[in-house]
Amino acid sequence: MTPLLLRAGRLALSLSPEAGGSITRFAVDGSDLLRPAATASGKDNSCYPLVPFSNRIANGRVSFDGTTIELAPNWPDVRHPMHGDGWARPWRVTGGDQRSAELVYEHDGKQGWPFRYCARQTFRLDEKSLNVEMSLENLEARPVPGGMGLHPFFVRDPDSELTFKAEAVWLGDAEVLPTERVAVPERWDFARSRRVDDVDLDNCFIDWEGAASITWPSRRLRLDLSATEPFRHLVVFLPPGRNFFCVEPVSHANGAIASTRIAAGATLSGEINFTIVDP
Repeated sequence: MTPLLLRAGRLALSLSPEAGGSITRFAVDGSDLLRPAATASGKDNSCYPLVPFSNRIANGRVSFDGTTIELAPNWPDVRHPMHGDGWARPWRVTGGDQRSAELVYEHDGKQGWPFRYCARQTFRLDEKSLNVEMSLENLEARPVPGGMGLHPFFVRDPDSELTFKAEAVWLGDAEVLPTERVAVPERWDFARSRRVDDVDLDNCFIDWEGAASITWPSRRLRLDLSATEPFRHLVVFLPPGRNFFCVEPVSHANGAIASTRIAAGATLSGEINFTIVDP
C-alpha cells in the first residue's frame, strides 16, 4: 500500500486509506510521536478511527428502542466485538493537498454494524499542529446508536509523562468491561503530570475536560491534545512493559453505545487536535 504523505514545516504525517483510514506515522523533526506502523493492518498502525463505536460491546448484544442488536466478534482473541468497523475497512480519498486529506468510509450495514452510515476524517497539518475532524452520518431513515473516537498509540520513553483532568472513571473486570463508575482514585489522578510508567491502566474516564498533555522530557518535547464536543470521554491504556501508551478521545463510555442516539439523517461531528508546544 502506498502511503499518503502530508508535510507542513517540522511535521510529517503518513496515512493509509486502504488500511482502515489509519495514520501510519506522525513525526516532528523526524522524531516519532506515535509508534510507526507495524503491519499493513489498521489495528497495528499509529492511530486508527473508532467508528461507529469505541471499545467493547459485551457479548455483542445491544438493546436499542426495544430491539436487540447482535454483533459477531471482530477482534483476534477477544470474544466481544471491539472498536467498530472503520479500522478494518478501506477508506476513499475524496480530497486534499500537500497539507490536508479527506477520507471517507461508507458502510452498507451488511456486515459488522447493521446500520448504514458514512464516516469521514479530515486531516489538516500546519507548522505546529495536526487537526482531525471526524463525523458520523446516519444514513438510515430512523434513529440509530452510534459514536466515534480516535485510538492513537504514543511513543513511550522511560520518562514519558501524562496530564489530564476528569470527574470520574469506570472500573473494569478482567475482560475490560465496565463494572462501576467511581470518583477518580488518587492512584489514577493525572491532574498533575506524572510518569506513564508509574501506572497500569485500561479504563475509561468520564466528564473529561477535553484537554491533555503528553511530555517526553528527555526529548524536550510536549504535545497538547485537545478535543471538542462530543469527545468528553477518555480511554487511557497504559500497558506495562510496552513501548507505547494510548490516550483516546471518544464520544461515549465503554459498553455504553446503547445510550447514544443519532437521529435519522443526522450527523455526529467533532475535532481532535495534536499541538506541538515548544519548550
